[in-house]
Formats: sequence, structure tokens, C-alpha cells
Amino acid sequence: MDSFIKFTHTLSRFCGTVATVLLISAILVIINMVVERYVFNLTTSWQTEYVIYSLAGATFIGSPYVLLEKGHVNVELLPHYLDYKGKLILAIICSVLSLIFCTVIFVLACHLWIDAYTNNHTTGTLWNAPLWKLYISLPIGFFVMILQYLADIISLVTKKEMPFPPAKLEEIIE
Repeated sequence: MDSFIKFTHTLSRFCGTVATVLLISAILVIINMVVERYVFNLTTSWQTEYVIYSLAGATFIGSPYVLLEKGHVNVELLPHYLDYKGKLILAIICSVLSLIFCTVIFVLACHLWIDAYTNNHTTGTLWNAPLWKLYISLPIGFFVMILQYLADIISLVTKKEMPFPPAKLEEIIE
């Protein structure tokens, strides 16, 4: 189990790196677009689409890293009033529900990606990029999210991870 958790954490960190590269490339393409338009008075054709798709890709591929770092938004009002066991049960229930949600989205994303690949769908714009290349970030991101949720659930069940930040110092000692 420890090797699975370590592998998943490494994969999630790699996804965070890929998302960072996509964000940086989007910034560079925006700079390129501004220079082409306003300095050289040229038209731009592919830049806007690239930025949109790279930001979407960064969002989906970067999500497992955000989950690894506990960066998603949490409402911790209820856990604040629960003891350790209550927090643990709540965290497991929330993680399992999120795992189910991510699995459903993963299956739907695979269908979308396969359809775009087999039917050779394109953006239909001047750039006319193949959509399967753009949609691949959905199944990749959600697959790694599934792995990250499984690793989180295993960490919670084996008590290698706290379910929520402890309200009191005594909860850390337990």
C-alpha cells in the first residue's frame, strides 16, 4: 500500500508540473499574441484557442496535485465540532463520494475523447486542431484524481493522515 501511495503522490506531483508548464506556455502565447497584434499589426489565428485549451488542460491535469496538497475548498464547520472518529468517518464518506463522482466523469470523458478520436473531430476554426488532442486532459486528469482519492482513502483508513486539521492539540496525540 505504501508503494501505491508513493507512486500516486509522485504522479500527482508530475501532473502539477505539467499544469505549470501549460500555464507558463499560455502566458507566453498571450504575450506573443499581444506583440503580434499591437506591435506588428498582424492578425492572430491560433493563439486564443491555444490559451483556452491549455488553461482547461492545466485545470484538469493539475487537479490531482491540488488534491494532494489539500488545496481544494473545504467547509470545515461540521468537522470543527466532531471528535477524531467523527472527522475520520466524515472524511472517508466525502472521499468515497468524490471518488464516485470522479469515476463517472472519467468514464464520460473517455467516451468524449474516443468519439473525438475515432470520428476525427476538429475545432472547426482556422487553426482546426484535432479535438482528441485537446480532450485528452480530461481522462488523464480524472484518472489521476481517482488514484489520488484512493491513496487518500487508504491513508485515512490506515490512519497515516489526519482527516481534517485538528481542532485541539490532544487530537494530534491520539
